[in-house]
Amino acid sequence: MMFYPCLYFFSMWDAVRDAGGGKDPYSFFPYVFTAFFVTVGVIFSTNLKILGELFGPIWLPILFVIPGVIIGSIIRKVIINIY
Repeated sequence: MMFYPCLYFFSMWDAVRDAGGGKDPYSFFPYVFTAFFVTVGVIFSTNLKILGELFGPIWLPILFVIPGVIIGSIIRKVIINIY
């Protein structure tokens, strides 16, 4: 289960790139960070409680998509502004 988030988000980025998108520099950052965060969500899904609820190995990784996309986009913008 830990391998699938990386495979899924690589496939999404590859599909976007093949469809003509992804030409901006560092456009892969949101996908990479989302795959990382979802994998971390899978790792902690049996222990981590949010507001007293245990979301489990399905819903917690899905919730971790949101901060992954946001942080990946922010880091991409910071790197583009630096260079």
